[in-house]
Amino acid sequence: MTLRLYDTERRTMREFAPLVPGRASVYLCGATVQGQPHIGHLRSGVAFDVLRRWLQAHDYDVLFIRNVTDIDDKILTKAAEAGRPWWEWAATHERAFDEAYRLLGVQPPSAEPRATGHITQMVQLMQRLIDRGHAYAAEGNVYFDVLSFPAYGRLSGHSIEDVHQGERVLEGEGKRDPRDFTLWKAAKPGEPSWPSPWGAGRPGWHLECSAMAEYYLGPEFDIHCGGMDLVFPHHENEIAQSNAAGDGFARYWLHNGWVTLGGEKMSKSLGNTLSVPNVLKMVRAVELRFYLGSANYGSVLEYSEKALYDAAASYQRMEAFVHRVVERVGEVPVGKWTDEFAAAMDENLTVPRALAEVHRAVHEGNKALDAGATDTALELAGQVRAMLGILGVCPLDPQWHGGQDDSAAREALDVLVEAELERRQQARADKDWASADAVRDRLQAAGIEVTDTPRGAEWSLGNARGKAN
Repeated sequence: MTLRLYDTERRTMREFAPLVPGRASVYLCGATVQGQPHIGHLRSGVAFDVLRRWLQAHDYDVLFIRNVTDIDDKILTKAAEAGRPWWEWAATHERAFDEAYRLLGVQPPSAEPRATGHITQMVQLMQRLIDRGHAYAAEGNVYFDVLSFPAYGRLSGHSIEDVHQGERVLEGEGKRDPRDFTLWKAAKPGEPSWPSPWGAGRPGWHLECSAMAEYYLGPEFDIHCGGMDLVFPHHENEIAQSNAAGDGFARYWLHNGWVTLGGEKMSKSLGNTLSVPNVLKMVRAVELRFYLGSANYGSVLEYSEKALYDAAASYQRMEAFVHRVVERVGEVPVGKWTDEFAAAMDENLTVPRALAEVHRAVHEGNKALDAGATDTALELAGQVRAMLGILGVCPLDPQWHGGQDDSAAREALDVLVEAELERRQQARADKDWASADAVRDRLQAAGIEVTDTPRGAEWSLGNARGKAN
């Protein structure tokens, strides 16, 4: 495996060489749990789950950390507007994110630390920065001195003269320079706070991730991931405070593109979000995951219903082929991906190129089935399973077909549908076209699609697939 990744900091492709051979340490900026998850949030989860699966497939031991920001100005504001405790508001939406990740087949992280559980580590990091001359306390607040860190701006390309942190600082809060960013916010009446040497308060967003990344992955680790909107100021500030404290921090920086709607980034502030539950009324979870993961992870994904449905139809063709082979031979073991697929994935996880190889295998596999070449079709179906498995969408994985728990229901469905198809076949033999069409319409109304093939009628329902005897 020679994996090359685009490193945002170096602005070039770099061969992945982990700190420890055979082990990959990854930190992904997770959710600020202020509201319900939308599909823009889930794109980073899906994109870097694919990275994780590709590393695991090559026997890497992957230590994958995804944090939860459970204390933040936005959380406090939203909770206050709703008249609910901030901690209950955060916990409710954290559960919603967990469920969305689960529905889309995103593997649980090795650890999912909450910011509020790591105040001690944050206080220790601030003390190191103050001791090294990179931070200062003022009126109960603690700020990072941006001018003390000459390398500031190397990730984002911002000139230090043009830096604007986007923080609202009131007169009298003690900032020496408007470019300095907040590490610790002094307690305000009615807001949650924790004790510190500089007075009660709560952590700033940037500090949280640096402290948690160091605690779980050490002072230097392999990969830091997140959305492209986090490059500045969040990730820029993480680098500054961690490096200034003496940590090497992340060696590779990977950023996924936005999901946009009408050319605008999907965000709650713009009111143009599509919640995961609402999109799952339109397509299945596996189809939504396929859609979010089918573009290059670093590219912008412009949402449209047509694109979503096109992706779902594309996945259904792959799924249908695998189920055709299952019906023919009874079992399809996971095979090995092709060299072309591996080459695409090794080149910065180029999923569109990888999917072209899946489509090729599906096309050849269907031709083999039609020609009666079962062994060839079985081999190709095994390849398809392996390749789609890396993308987290193998049709036969229990996540998508319900595992063995639904076998009794599947058997009953098989019997009922096949009985209907026998009635249709008899009606066609009797040239009773109206009755034959009525059976087809009845099945279609129940969500069952019937396809006539040279071998007889085949049917499909969601993840199920069957064939009339």
